Amino acid sequence: MLFLRSLLYFLGSTLVLTFLVLLALSLFFLPLKYRYGILSKWSLFCMWWLKVVLNINVNIIGKDNISNSASVIVSNHQSTWETLALQTIFPHQTWVLKQELQWIPIFGWGLVLLKPIIINRGEKLKAIKKVIKEGSARIKEGIFVVVFPEGTRKPYGQLGEYQNGGMAIAKKTGCDVIPVYHNAGKLWPKGSFTKQSGTITVVIGTPINPQGKNASTLTKEVREWTLDMQKKY
Repeated sequence: MLFLRSLLYFLGSTLVLTFLVLLALSLFFLPLKYRYGILSKWSLFCMWWLKVVLNINVNIIGKDNISNSASVIVSNHQSTWETLALQTIFPHQTWVLKQELQWIPIFGWGLVLLKPIIINRGEKLKAIKKVIKEGSARIKEGIFVVVFPEGTRKPYGQLGEYQNGGMAIAKKTGCDVIPVYHNAGKLWPKGSFTKQSGTITVVIGTPINPQGKNASTLTKEVREWTLDMQKKY
């Protein structure tokens, strides 16, 4: 039954995404904020559709911690779910993504329309420089930057090492770092087509001002906070 429900979710979300991407492509001349406004509706639909079809709900803790000004969002990475859900929780945002994602038909086209920070993970030094340069530019434009510092998805209950790229953006621009933890991998595991019913918890931590701290210190602070949240949820 869960497989059939997951299939229904996939078909519905793919149909809506295709429509929105084609619409955005036809309006590619519009400013970025309007393209984002169109394509971000897909994430809203997906959250609603997950609830309707699979009874997956969301419990958000700490929503008052979302800054009024553009910040770097540093989140653990367990699932595909958080790449959608964060768009429904935080204001206009962009993401640091591996270049392979832009080659996925329909989905990749939509990503490119939203000006993500696309990196080649095989060229680490160039990737870090690009993250800092383009991420800082997005912050100055008033756009939040989402970073998954583990670099790849980890199973529920595990946490990979955190890279410093997101913290370096915060140091350069002086913007806040907002730590985020979620347990989406419990219901939508990495590489799994079938999803489980239940409630996903998202915890938004208190914004961290980078002043007086280096990138490594910030990274350690955020990772330790995430580990504490992982023990609770």
